[in-house]
Amino acid sequence: MKALFKNSIFILTLLLFICCKDEKQKVKPTEKVVITFKKEGTLSIKKAKTDSITKTLDIEIADNDYETQTGLMYREKLQPNHGMLFIFPDSQLRNFYMKNTKIPLDIIYINENKEIVSFQKNAKPFNETSLPSEAPTKYVLEINAGLSDEWNLEVGDKIEF
Repeated sequence: MKALFKNSIFILTLLLFICCKDEKQKVKPTEKVVITFKKEGTLSIKKAKTDSITKTLDIEIADNDYETQTGLMYREKLQPNHGMLFIFPDSQLRNFYMKNTKIPLDIIYINENKEIVSFQKNAKPFNETSLPSEAPTKYVLEINAGLSDEWNLEVGDKIEF
């Protein structure tokens, strides 16, 4: 009888421990994470014909694997004077997409001479369709959709940062 009582106490203690441990491991609701803009530089856009600055932006820079893969994903908004500049180690044809991106964007492809070579305008949020460059690019600038037309940007215009 004594052995049965000891075994029962042991089993109850073990069950209590397991229940408490499982309770601690349950996933608890988390607060919504807000990703905010972090200014890392300034970028100027110059007209090719006049060499005059048409627009100056505050930029975030994506220059490592993690940053270039996530880009502007999960962002709620992007101010009109903000953009994200992707800097790649080499110049090649690039493909972007809008997976997990909530903001409609203009994607501007720029070559190693810092000249605009092509655009993907009004990229739709969450669309995973490939949005390719038309020429090799070393830099990609993402801005709010419609701004490249509003600012009259053209192939051949240049950037400085």
